[in-house]
Amino acid sequence: MEITESELLEDAEAAIASIAALRRLGVRLAVDDFGTGYSSLSYLKRLPVDAVKVDRSFVDGVANDPDNCAIVVAVAGMARALRLSALAEGVETAEQLAVLRGLGVELAQGFYFSMPQPPAALTVLLATDRKAPLYPPPPDTPGESGLVPLSRQGG
Repeated sequence: MEITESELLEDAEAAIASIAALRRLGVRLAVDDFGTGYSSLSYLKRLPVDAVKVDRSFVDGVANDPDNCAIVVAVAGMARALRLSALAEGVETAEQLAVLRGLGVELAQGFYFSMPQPPAALTVLLATDRKAPLYPPPPDTPGESGLVPLSRQGG
């Protein structure tokens, strides 16, 4: 599941309690839109989350914008230091994927791997433990979380 940082800041104590309860149920959580809002690092270190998502606005220009590159490096480094995964959203090209891998991003999601699926296709995908082919076929099958670890990508 994803939760935006702005939602976390509305009532941080309630969010922390809710997230902890979800974690006890086995739900993995990511902070979405990280870096686009207030980015309270004091709350981030207290949150029982698994990943920080690098916003697509930074991923979009990562291959040719040094500032976007710097932000991705900073978010990925901070995530590692906090024992979290760095997840890039909005990956649409092989070039973005290669750059993100080189910058230390561990997970990726986006149209490069799969377009949105109709409900019937998702039902098949979930019923077959996410091993059914996606349309269009991605270069690699998503892992258990539906995200593609960048270390599994070729090239």
